[in-house]
Amino acid sequence: MVSSVDVQRLFLQAILSRRILSQKLAAKIWEKCIEAVKEANETLDIEYRDDRNSWDNFVTSVNEALNPLDLEFAHLHDEVSGKEMYAVVNRKGDEIAQMATEYTPVEIAYFKAVLEQIMLAPNESFCVSSLAALREVNSLKSNMTKSQAEATLGSFVAKGWLLKSRRGRYSLSTRTILELQTYLRNTYENEILECTICMELVTRGVACFTPQCKTRMHTHCFNNYKRRNHKCPSCNQSWSEGNLSKLRPVGEAAFKEGQDLSRRRVRRKSTEEEEGDEDAEGDENDDQDEAEPEPSQDEPAQSQQPKGKGKKKAEREDSMEVDEDDASPPPKTQRRRSSRR
Repeated sequence: MVSSVDVQRLFLQAILSRRILSQKLAAKIWEKCIEAVKEANETLDIEYRDDRNSWDNFVTSVNEALNPLDLEFAHLHDEVSGKEMYAVVNRKGDEIAQMATEYTPVEIAYFKAVLEQIMLAPNESFCVSSLAALREVNSLKSNMTKSQAEATLGSFVAKGWLLKSRRGRYSLSTRTILELQTYLRNTYENEILECTICMELVTRGVACFTPQCKTRMHTHCFNNYKRRNHKCPSCNQSWSEGNLSKLRPVGEAAFKEGQDLSRRRVRRKSTEEEEGDEDAEGDENDDQDEAEPEPSQDEPAQSQQPKGKGKKKAEREDSMEVDEDDASPPPKTQRRRSSRR
């Protein structure tokens, strides 16, 4: 029997087939799902309302249904256009593992390597050149070839995990930021930038030109902010028309030629991770110590025998040892008769 719950079921099926979509399209799908259910059962009293409050209530009900599965119908704003985007994301464990449904472990490891270089890019550029991305194959413990890596990068772009600019540089897509947000925040805590206005992650936007100022904004957030304000929200530096050109870029516009030619960047491990590695090494050493047999008391420790005369003495002592079971009693020596009578 068709019920109102079928609206959520149809909606989720449509969402999962599209990966990521705008709020406008998601609301339209919601409307069509209501129409389909009402057509199947005209007795149902379900109405579609085109207002934000009704949409938020529907999203809340969807997330209540997804919560036991550790899933969420989450949203954020596209960094370039400012559009509100939605997707069903995993909120449990190592979120990058959800790519395992369509990629092999080697391809996931390669994605993580490229992702790390993007997050560690200098000058807050958050991008990596094609050459540097292909070079990450050398960091993998696998036999992936450069041609295979190039095809895998193309797949990442085609399926919306990475963006490739006209200049041939790779950066994070909206899908990656949305679906892997928890992973990014936990793994790259020191590299993450947040928008001062909306508090979402920033990999493209602008930064205040005042040294040590922490203000970072998406371009669309900055455009909305400067309509009513002409000062930095953090340091109160004047953002008059004459100073706007001093604002520093965040993202590919901050990329400097030659910065990919330096040696490969590696993330510094946190204190907890270092302690975990030390504990693991300690456990391995303990296991090795336990596995090494100790010399028994019955067996001579040859490694402790001195060289030279000591060695010969040990050989003589060994040659003098006899098996007590097989040993016959020594012959009695006859007393030498005295020559005296």
